[in-house]
Amino acid sequence: MTREREITEPVDLCLPDGRLNPAAVGWSRRPLHRANLRGWGRTKRWEYWGVVTPTHIVGLVASSLDYAGVHSVYVLDRRTGIETNKEVVVPFARRVLFPTASGAGRVRAAGGGLSIDIDQRPDGSTIRATAPGVQVDLEAPLPAEHESLGVVVPWDTRRFQYTVKDLGRPVRGTLRVGDTAYPISAKDSFAVLDHGRGRWPYAIRWNWAAGSGPGRSIQLGGRWTDGTGSTENALFVDGRLHKIGADLTWRYDPTDWLRPWRITGDRVNVEFHPFHERVARTNLGVLANETHQCFGHFTGWAQTDDGERTDLDGLVGWAEEARNRW
Repeated sequence: MTREREITEPVDLCLPDGRLNPAAVGWSRRPLHRANLRGWGRTKRWEYWGVVTPTHIVGLVASSLDYAGVHSVYVLDRRTGIETNKEVVVPFARRVLFPTASGAGRVRAAGGGLSIDIDQRPDGSTIRATAPGVQVDLEAPLPAEHESLGVVVPWDTRRFQYTVKDLGRPVRGTLRVGDTAYPISAKDSFAVLDHGRGRWPYAIRWNWAAGSGPGRSIQLGGRWTDGTGSTENALFVDGRLHKIGADLTWRYDPTDWLRPWRITGDRVNVEFHPFHERVARTNLGVLANETHQCFGHFTGWAQTDDGERTDLDGLVGWAEEARNRW
């Protein structure tokens, strides 16, 4: 078990000289960190929104990775298995705009016929994206009592990451693929935000799993946080965050990504059953990535802070392995 400090007041991520602010290390129930990053040095900024509906899964990425902006719009038709995907690489992340705080301000990314526009307000976010054959126009309201997980992961004073994992957000709007418009209803759809700001080691691997359903969500991570004293593991019940301060064991078959995954540890016993594998690769020499993201259903349980086991059967989402050289 880790002994992480809960942060309850706004705090700068960095000291004036750009090193990690020791007062920023910990976790929070709402975004409280100001990502005052300076300059280069493998500095990474991104916003990822994943949206699950009964018929489709949508993934939107806007990112600045120092050398390049790597942006993508992805749509999976759950009924047919057909993927629609557009990724663009913009040298030196030109025309990219990121705010310093999660949940406040504007996100903009464009290039190569793709655009992502996100407006963040206290009451929610407007998410719009266009790519060849795809249009996304969504609202993700932010309920008053809804909590998210913010965590600072420290490798050392010059390599660190601030992440916000916001799960189970209601979402509504329209997805258009080709000539067909699909209405998205908050009754049976949800959105997940991964907000990232930090300075990373050059080569790293991570695992991430996120699943949501009515009244429950599970957020699990691994590898990249191991040994840092911080974790990004949490259970959400009716919008309330239950922080899980333990490194977890991940078991899966990298020769057959569609076999069931097992994720276990203190307060967590989860199986993930994939129904589709998405493979994303980028190779720009100094910058390379390979991600196997599987979409599927969860079974098992996780414990709340008071020890009650929460059933996770039927949650829908993803589990992934990502390998980065950046």
